[in-house]
Amino acid sequence: MDLLKKFWPHAFKANGVVGLIITIIIYALIDLVVGWLIGIVALIPIINLVCGLVGGLLGLYCTIGIILAILVALKVLK
Repeated sequence: MDLLKKFWPHAFKANGVVGLIITIIIYALIDLVVGWLIGIVALIPIINLVCGLVGGLLGLYCTIGIILAILVALKVLK
C-alpha cells in the first residue's frame, strides 16, 4: 500500500465526493496537458515511437490514479 501511495499521492486524498472530483480533474489535466506536449514533440519522425510509448504509459498512469481515487472515495482502500 505504501508503494501505491508513493506513486499516486493524489489518489489517496480523495475523501468524499468533492475530493474525488478534484482528483479526477487533476489526473485528467495531467493527461491532457502532457499528452498535448507529447503530441507536438511526436511530429519529429525519429522520436515518434518513443513519444507514443510515453503517451501510452502516461494514460495508463492517469487511469490507474482515477481508479484508485474512486476506490479511496468508496472506502475500499485507505
